[in-house]
Amino acid sequence: MPGTYDFEDLVLKLSTPFYLVLIGLEIFLTYHNHHSEHSVRRSYSFRDSLNNALLMLINGGVDLLFRAFYIGILIWIYNFALISPIGNPYIYWICLFLLEDLAFYTLHYVDHHCRLFWAVHVTHHSSEHFNLTTGFRSSVFQPLYRFVYFIPLAWAGFDPADIIVMYSITQIYGIIVHTEYVDKLGWLEYIFVTPSHHRVHHASNVQYLDKNMGMCLIVWDRIFGTFQEEIPAVPPRYGLTKQIENENLVDTVFHEWKEIGNDFRQPVDMKTKFKYLLKAPGWSPDGSRKTSKELQKEV
Repeated sequence: MPGTYDFEDLVLKLSTPFYLVLIGLEIFLTYHNHHSEHSVRRSYSFRDSLNNALLMLINGGVDLLFRAFYIGILIWIYNFALISPIGNPYIYWICLFLLEDLAFYTLHYVDHHCRLFWAVHVTHHSSEHFNLTTGFRSSVFQPLYRFVYFIPLAWAGFDPADIIVMYSITQIYGIIVHTEYVDKLGWLEYIFVTPSHHRVHHASNVQYLDKNMGMCLIVWDRIFGTFQEEIPAVPPRYGLTKQIENENLVDTVFHEWKEIGNDFRQPVDMKTKFKYLLKAPGWSPDGSRKTSKELQKEV
């Protein structure tokens, strides 16, 4: 495992200046391009970008505190692997990339369709801005359960150290697609998640809700029916369908938990309370609120 930490440290050292250069370029374009193409786009906000950085640091702290526990579980599962590790290193790493990207898609899908996990993930979607710093707006408590989706990989014979390294590498790609300054990318749109796809994912327009869940590959969305093209006539409106009133860190992280608490205080039975927690965000027993799928059916 020490080698894993060393490699992660190298990835961090190499990616940090890369991010800084890209963010600096995006800020330059934001404040120096005033032509019509960008005139309706939201610029950077110092407070928003600062919140993004702080949320990233909190997420990193949670991950570090919890790391020994989840790595221990992955190592224990790996010792009971069903099959021997793939001998060919090229096939091994390609298979790990594909399966880990699918695992992330599954994690991301559940985060959007179960309110318990949406209460964690909603932090990442709460900004009304969309720029490279939005990629650092972390779901701060996700490290507490994300490893569960990697258990099948360890059980299939992939070394936990390699799983962690692959996640760190793919995270770099997952961050750089948070930009409005890259248009559609031709044939790449059929295979990879692109900035166009991810603009859709972060939009609160009804047509765009809960779409394009992939980290690196868009093929999972195309296979499982969660793909949505960016529509020129429907410019993305970023943020939540019901935006939070206060942008302080406490409300940003815990506002959905407060809403769940309000629902639990309603005069309903325990079964209904569990439905409030486990069904899709927006579910209500009387239909007074709508889930994303219900809203899309109406559209």
